[in-house]
Amino acid sequence: MAAPGRHRSSRKRFLVALLAAATLGGGTLIALDTAAHPARAADGCAPNEATPMGKYWLNNNTWGSGSGSGWTCTWATYQSGNTIGWGTHHDWTGAPESVKSYASSVLGWHWGWKSNATGLPVRVSAKTPVRAKWSYKVKESRPGAYNVAYDLWLHDRPDTDWQSRPKHEVMVWLAKGGGAVPLGTRQQRVRIAGASWDLYAGRTDWNVYSFVRVGDTTASDLDLNDFLQALVRRGLVAPADYLSGVEAGTEAFTGKAQLDTSAYEVNVG
Repeated sequence: MAAPGRHRSSRKRFLVALLAAATLGGGTLIALDTAAHPARAADGCAPNEATPMGKYWLNNNTWGSGSGSGWTCTWATYQSGNTIGWGTHHDWTGAPESVKSYASSVLGWHWGWKSNATGLPVRVSAKTPVRAKWSYKVKESRPGAYNVAYDLWLHDRPDTDWQSRPKHEVMVWLAKGGGAVPLGTRQQRVRIAGASWDLYAGRTDWNVYSFVRVGDTTASDLDLNDFLQALVRRGLVAPADYLSGVEAGTEAFTGKAQLDTSAYEVNVG
């Protein structure tokens, strides 16, 4: 059997998934009922739907579902200011080298815009902090290949819309299972934010750079700009480029697993 993981990125990662929201007792805290979240995509987690969560939105993106058989569902759990909680689970078989879905939280551009309050885009040369905090747990019911990763989108102009093709995609893998590896080839090991990362480079319709953490973690407090500047120093990203979108989620290749995010927040500037 082929080693899991040559992650494909020719994706317009379109939208989705939702469960109903109920506002609790004033303020900004929003709690949602997850006790009845669907067990299968047919039960209400269909692709191409979105769940707004303040400046973010949840995307139950199944862009690679044609390479296998299964489902992914995504649901919100709470929102308090700029901090959100959410979850996703999946069950996929087939083509262990291909990504089936990338359920994620989206801030900023993703083939269009859903909020103007994101702080994006920002020019790479400005070295604007992009502070991302994430606490999560992964539970596998049937082992398979997956990652837990940030996904950053860069363009060569600030005025992007739904048809704007990215120039670069930068992934930051915090954890992985089942032998998943990124698109492209390993370039070198780098040290960023007190941890070691293996840098991969590949290409689909745009350049894809992936930083894979040496040793998994279930919590991160990172300035994602540090990874962009590491690419600038290597001549891979131009200072004149723009960071337009920040996602965080799990790419599912195969297996049955659930990711629960207890707290997630991204602040630009």
